[in-house]
Amino acid sequence: MAGRKTWQELRAEALDDPGACAAYEATRFRFELGRAVRERREALGMSQARLAQAAGLQQPAVARFEAGGTMPTLPMLDRLATALGMRLQVGFEPLDRAG
Repeated sequence: MAGRKTWQELRAEALDDPGACAAYEATRFRFELGRAVRERREALGMSQARLAQAAGLQQPAVARFEAGGTMPTLPMLDRLATALGMRLQVGFEPLDRAG
């Protein structure tokens, strides 16, 4: 068993591949967007169906988005933000300050 690698070691090796790293970042980005929408929706006491109706979407689309399964367009994010009583802000941040 001494030759077995930990999950952290395997992950670090996999992320050394530029393609894998880019895919990981895209997935992380989708997941974080979905989580932010889900948390706001839940804080407002809204169901996915109610949010979907307010944003002009179908409930399964909201479910997929909240699970990180889709990369939204800016117009879709704007519709979701408006339906959640928020304003969408898009900007750039230096990489050394990004989280």
